[in-house]
Amino acid sequence: MEELKNLRDKIDEIDTELVSLFQERMKISEEVADYKISTGKKVFDQEREREKIKTVTGMAKNDFNRHGIEELFTQIMSMSRKLQYQLLAKNGVIGRLPFIAVDEIERSKVRVVYQGVEGAYSQAAMKQFFREDITSFHVPHWRDAMEAIAEGSADFAVLPIENSTAGSVNDMYDLLVEFENYIVGEQIIRCEHNLLGLPDAELSDIREVYSHPQALSQCKDFLRSHREWKQVPMENTAAAAKKVRDDQDKTRAAISSAFAGECFGLKVLKKDIYDNEANSTRFIIVTNQRIFKWNANKISICFEVPHKSGSLYNILSHFIYNNLNMTKIESRPIVGRNWEYRFFLDFEGNLNDGAVKNALRGIREEAKNMKILGNY
Repeated sequence: MEELKNLRDKIDEIDTELVSLFQERMKISEEVADYKISTGKKVFDQEREREKIKTVTGMAKNDFNRHGIEELFTQIMSMSRKLQYQLLAKNGVIGRLPFIAVDEIERSKVRVVYQGVEGAYSQAAMKQFFREDITSFHVPHWRDAMEAIAEGSADFAVLPIENSTAGSVNDMYDLLVEFENYIVGEQIIRCEHNLLGLPDAELSDIREVYSHPQALSQCKDFLRSHREWKQVPMENTAAAAKKVRDDQDKTRAAISSAFAGECFGLKVLKKDIYDNEANSTRFIIVTNQRIFKWNANKISICFEVPHKSGSLYNILSHFIYNNLNMTKIESRPIVGRNWEYRFFLDFEGNLNDGAVKNALRGIREEAKNMKILGNY
């Protein structure tokens, strides 16, 4: 035990020296920041860091130490950069974000496009987010909606981005990268699946059920008790309701929302038939203007990182050092570049916050193709 105590005492002495040396190094980093403030030089010097790692790992006596020294100095240089970013921000050398703060997002007397048909959940989301005095129209595809606001035929688009049970709408992430459109709001709609039929139909009349495949799956427990019914997949739940209305066949029913039932004059034959009562869809409100509400508290960004060990960790560490809470991260493969990915990330904050500006500056310098998707 005495020998172990002696060894630990020696480690404590070395750790004290390491702390002192670390603080001395950070003091010099402050002087480096002062120089970069006066000259306009970028904080992140990739070639300098690459040479530094090569030099210090060359001093190692074995492979284990070599890997350890590489990781240690990678983190030390990362912390040095973060200190420099903070000092640049403190001195106002942070640059202006290309977004304008507004008091309110316009919700009346605007043109709104939603994907789907009349009665779709996206229309229900639109009605909840916007006021009654708007002009609205619907398009068959998400891309059509993004093109409508990009070209100016609509001011806003209402589009699904995530379902609480099915997960993210991956194609939507790709469209947010492709188009210069930005998220300014969100609306969560509870997916209240109901069995809808014609006004004179009864549950005992039903022989065929129409709906989106996902909705059919989400109501499998209810449908299991009616195995004699033929299940027919449709492109969406509202289209299923419209088909039942148009066919005027009381043996046919649709799984859709009560809102769609009202739109198409259908009767609720069985209410709330979903398996998961917490099932909801999050819709985003998108526009072609770079604006955000002054009290917005969620930011969405996307970025790419070099295809090497530790790249994603180094980017995410900017949230830790700036005390920002990350709420979601997704990845999507980059077309034409095998095994490389683009990351989509949500975190709490406002583009006017100093900590947010500091984190975004660091990410922009160290990641590839970082884009702010919106603050809402």
